[in-house]
Amino acid sequence: MSDVLQIVCPHDDAINRVPSTRLGEGPKCGQCKRPLFTGEPIDLTTARFDRHLTKNGIPLVVDFWAPWCGPCKMMAPAYKEAAKLLEPHFRLAKVDTDAEQALGARYHIRSIPTLVVFSGGREIARQPGAMTSGAGIAAWVRSKTV
Repeated sequence: MSDVLQIVCPHDDAINRVPSTRLGEGPKCGQCKRPLFTGEPIDLTTARFDRHLTKNGIPLVVDFWAPWCGPCKMMAPAYKEAAKLLEPHFRLAKVDTDAEQALGARYHIRSIPTLVVFSGGREIARQPGAMTSGAGIAAWVRSKTV
């Protein structure tokens, strides 16, 4: 029997149970019927962050950024490309540290952009500074979750 993973819907935050062997088959949310994976990073507010952090059965990769940050803007297309490469085995998210200052403080974000990989609700890796290649971001993430 395959493992069943909890996957939080990127649209309505409903928790879905998905067999790990069916992740790549385009699973849909049982509540809103929309795809559980969109190939794009999701925006997380403080209110949504903990649910995605603690209820997802897959690692959560977070880009802590700010709208005024030049390197953040430079990295955005690569991060979007990484989402296409890493889903459905990872959930990629973005947290605007200007709008969500409490999250930036909670995770001691001192420079932006900063990528943080969480697994099982715990931080397992951190990379400050812009990365400009989607493949490079994907390779870094995979290397931290072996």
